[in-house]
This record gives sequence, structure tokens and C-alpha cells, in this order.
Amino acid sequence: SRARAPARLCCMSAVATIAEITYPEVSSPILRAGYDYWFGRKGDRPFPARGDFDPMVEITRLARNLMLLDVSHDPLDFRYRLIGTAVREHLGENWTGRRWSEIEFQRAPNPIWLHHQWVVDNRQPRFLRPNYIGPHRTFMFVESAVLPLGDAPDRVDMLMLFVDFRSKLER
Repeated sequence: SRARAPARLCCMSAVATIAEITYPEVSSPILRAGYDYWFGRKGDRPFPARGDFDPMVEITRLARNLMLLDVSHDPLDFRYRLIGTAVREHLGENWTGRRWSEIEFQRAPNPIWLHHQWVVDNRQPRFLRPNYIGPHRTFMFVESAVLPLGDAPDRVDMLMLFVDFRSKLER
């Protein structure tokens, strides 16, 4: 099913529409390769642990579009641990080390926060397609894969994201 909700993206001030999409709807080869990489590491578990891979070495071609978020519990919060160069240049600012709760337009109950919280609560991947709002007029939308990571099968400690900025829907 598709869920649409208004949200602010990154450091932009306009409102975007966020569509939850299913894996077959993913058009980005970056997301498909990133999800395949994640899926190959999880085995029979619900999700892999962070220590199961080294994406900066094993999938260097995707590293520019990779983000890692630490997940804090009690209260829930997300902290940017790693932001790939392609993502960072579109954020307009380097958020590495910052918590989402410190950034006004990213804190709960922002729909982007709620989608990431859903991944933490349900321990399952989620694919999103928000409209792109920002300075690069060639982009129409963003696709992202939000993938859970953790050492225990019942607790997500980190999120791995692959983010691609798309100019048109391509298959």
C-alpha cells in the first residue's frame, strides 16, 4: 500500500510527499544493489549486525549513496554516523554526529522520523520515494531503502540507508 504524508526533507523548507513503495517498485539500481547486499548478509536472521560487513570496502561503488544512523532507545532518537558524499552534497550541510531530535524539521513527529521509527519497531526494511525539494532542479524525487541492523534479533541498533536522487522513473 502507498502512504502519503507531508514532510520536510533535509534542510529544505518546502513540503514533500513521501510514498512508501514495495521492492518491485524500486527503480534505482543503487537501492537494488544495496538491498541485495544487506539481504545477502542477513542469512536466516531478521536483519544483519553492523559487524557482518564493511560497506566502505565491500561495496565502494555504493558508498557515495550510503548513510548509517545510530539508533538510541529510551527515548528513541537517530544520530548520523556516516553520510556518503552524494547524499551529503544534497543535504546542503554535513549532519554527521547530529541527532535528529536536535534538528527542528527532522524530529518527531516528522513523517520521515515516523518511517524510520517503523523500521526500528517492526525490524523490517522500508522503501520510500519522497519528492525531491532542493536546489537541484534536475531531480524529481528521491528513493531510499531504510534497512535495520543489530546484534540481537529483537533490537535494531543502527539503520543502513541507501539514497538515490532520481531525475525520472527508470526501470
